[in-house]
Formats: sequence, structure tokens, C-alpha cells
Amino acid sequence: MVRYADNRREKRQIVNNVWLQLLGRHAVFTAVVEPSRNDALIGAIVLEELDLLVDCTTQSLYPREPDLRLTEIE
Repeated sequence: MVRYADNRREKRQIVNNVWLQLLGRHAVFTAVVEPSRNDALIGAIVLEELDLLVDCTTQSLYPREPDLRLTEIE
């Protein structure tokens, strides 16, 4: 089940081993299939894994470190 921002709940299929490449970085994820979408909705987990930052002013993504992926350990 998924819950939308307007609190609707719907049953959706989950797919595993989705290979995603974005800005030269790639990883494998689990995804929810949304039948009426033609594009992908990328969330915080994907952005964090790919070490990408969002610039809301220019509506763009960019790597935190262009030459490498950083992982933070606390």
C-alpha cells in the first residue's frame, strides 16, 4: 500500500533490482510502480545514495563531490 499526500491509499506493485543511472552515478534500488506516470519520482533515499544535492533555485541536481561519492558515517 502507498499513501499519497492527500491521504488516499492505493495498492501498488513493488519491483526490486531497479538499476538507475543519473548524472554518471548509478545504483540498484527498490521502486514502487505508479501506472499513470511517464517519468520517475526520485526521493531522498536515492539522492543520498547517489550523493546528489538539489538546488531548488535552479531546479537542478549536482554531485556534492564531482570526482567521488562520499558516504557519511556517524
